[in-house]
Amino acid sequence: MVARNRLTLHSPLAEFLRRKPVTVMPDALLREVVALMAAEKVGSVVVVEPESGRPMGIFTLRDLLHKVALHGLDLDTMILSLISDSHLILLNWRAKAYQAEMLLARHGIHHLIVVDAAGRLVGVISQSDILDVQRGNAKALSMTIREARDMHVLEMAADEAQQVAKRMLSEGAAAEQVMQTLSTLNDLLVMRVVELTRRDFTLPPVPWCWLAFGSEGRFEQTLATDQDNGLLFDCKPEEVEATRQAFLPFAAVVNDRLDTCGFPLCKGNIMASNPELCLSLAEWRQRFADWMRSGDAQAMLNAVIFFDFRPLYGQEALAEALHLGLQKSVPQEGLFLRFMAETALKARPPLGLIRDFVFDDDKDFPNTLDLKAFGSRLFVDAARILALAHGVSETSTIERLRTLVRRGALVGEDVEAMVDGFLFIQKLRLLHQRENLPSGAENRIDPDQLNELDRAVLKMALKQSKKLQDVLQLAYHL
Repeated sequence: MVARNRLTLHSPLAEFLRRKPVTVMPDALLREVVALMAAEKVGSVVVVEPESGRPMGIFTLRDLLHKVALHGLDLDTMILSLISDSHLILLNWRAKAYQAEMLLARHGIHHLIVVDAAGRLVGVISQSDILDVQRGNAKALSMTIREARDMHVLEMAADEAQQVAKRMLSEGAAAEQVMQTLSTLNDLLVMRVVELTRRDFTLPPVPWCWLAFGSEGRFEQTLATDQDNGLLFDCKPEEVEATRQAFLPFAAVVNDRLDTCGFPLCKGNIMASNPELCLSLAEWRQRFADWMRSGDAQAMLNAVIFFDFRPLYGQEALAEALHLGLQKSVPQEGLFLRFMAETALKARPPLGLIRDFVFDDDKDFPNTLDLKAFGSRLFVDAARILALAHGVSETSTIERLRTLVRRGALVGEDVEAMVDGFLFIQKLRLLHQRENLPSGAENRIDPDQLNELDRAVLKMALKQSKKLQDVLQLAYHL
């Protein structure tokens, strides 16, 4: 059993479960259920089918207040009648804590039922369970964002999210924890902006989903980030263009409001307000297929950005359908993966044979290292290609590497040393970004300004990126 203080937002839900769920049959009376909750000292009970034991719904203390006390219901009411109108939301026990956080926020609920691969009940996860792995200021801010009623509150919350991350860095928090906290707060902000904006529009009555790409899609956001998003919808072929045109004004307002919250508009126009990124499911599938078969430089750049997508708001099933299709098709595209590997290997770690480090030709910031382009990106790109080649669904770099080990795709490599190297570079980036830096300098450091230990560790971290690139080079005979 994992100690509570070692749980993170990337921990699987199975590690959060500390007791068996309390269950009742659908014919149980309300008085019996309330007495059971008091005796077991729990805030929820799961109503299960008599024969299969599969969950039918959940009854919580919140339901006791809003459905029972406020309406003066008789205590001899059958519990089934109190859950019949509730939307049953289940989450696999291998899902990560941050996924539970997003579902709880998206549906405005406080408990989720956790099941195993066969759909059998294994436990209940609560909002407080997830908040407990976040630091105090992040907990309070998460609640503020969830309950925000206007953009002014969200704008202030966005600034506070940056301050929370900076305080965590000052307190010595690890890079993984800071990135997870910042990414979660940013996710909640985006979701709430989308939700508030949705109320101002009459959107098409079709399934749709807001997508995050790039670092947000990988759950690896730092203090310096812009917008990378898109929109996915599903409708009849003859309705696609009209549906797109109906979504675009909504997406434009969301993008503008995110800009006011400190997420700058993407200079490359990788935003949902771009008609080329507001697509039907069939169009997204075709777009990915075109990128995989074109083999040109722009296709490789698109692959770097868009293959790290993750749903943030709306019908997750649409994004899951897109993911599953890619998991099956991409491993068959050997030439595309080879092209991606060739592109990735063009960026090499800035290590010298004589000097510790070598510098690029940046005239604005001479004698500096770009820790994004020639640091963290080396790990990100290699992990992405290997994950795509082996049908790994995870989008975060760390989870991709660890999953590859579990599947036997990385054998004999000290992957945890690679993870540590990646996280050290991310920590240097975060510490550097705390300062008020000119545009273009957010990821550039002067190694001469580092202390002797950090210089040595940075050199070792970059060597780990080279080891990972060597795996890629060997896999594709480059």
